[in-house]
Amino acid sequence: MSRNLVVIPTYNEKGNIEPMLKRIFALGHHFHVLVVDDNSPDGTADLVRKLQHDFDGKLFLESRSGKQGLGTAYIHGFKWALARSYQYIYEIDADFSHNPDDLLRLEHACMHDGADVAIGSRYVTGVNVVNWPISRVLLSYFASVYVRFITRMPIMDATAGFICYRRQVLEKVRLDKIKFVGYAFQIEMKYTAWKHGFKLQEVPIIFTDRTVGESKMSKGIVKEAVFGVISMRLRTIFRTYKK
Repeated sequence: MSRNLVVIPTYNEKGNIEPMLKRIFALGHHFHVLVVDDNSPDGTADLVRKLQHDFDGKLFLESRSGKQGLGTAYIHGFKWALARSYQYIYEIDADFSHNPDDLLRLEHACMHDGADVAIGSRYVTGVNVVNWPISRVLLSYFASVYVRFITRMPIMDATAGFICYRRQVLEKVRLDKIKFVGYAFQIEMKYTAWKHGFKLQEVPIIFTDRTVGESKMSKGIVKEAVFGVISMRLRTIFRTYKK
């Protein structure tokens, strides 16, 4: 049984999912992968089912009834992992904006450097983003500045979605209490882990915008992140956190 589970949420990622899976399984490392698909109309789940024959015992699929949001997909995957014996649980996008080779670096941070949460960070060593328009770079960068100001969390890339969690973190975080479903989900997970006293470590990565498929970013997701951070901070002021 592998200690490592990579959770990949998908919605219309048929053009990306096969090469992504092959890259992960070609690492020469013992990773399992769980794809959480939200009933993609392009047939993403059907393709994953076919690939399960090639990666028997390493590739798993959870199909959901419809598009329910990034956060709920990851929560579904986390609970699936906790019901089994995985010790390190990873988040990665299907669209190659995260380099799957960097999974090894996140693993090293948790397994050997003492991190409880290893974060693939775009901003810890400057701005390492490729193929984004400057407007989106600025939005993302200053969103993290804003989050640090509101939460006091010492993280340069608070909205990062390339992460390794130790099992103990996900066991401690009350997953059913996580409120956000968009990119604010990433902020809330890091903030909750940090408030519980877990060690967060940023690992510098190069983020490359997708070349296949369409971005899932929307005004509603941005609004949730902007206003949600304030409400999150307010509702946790008097809450007690224990590691």
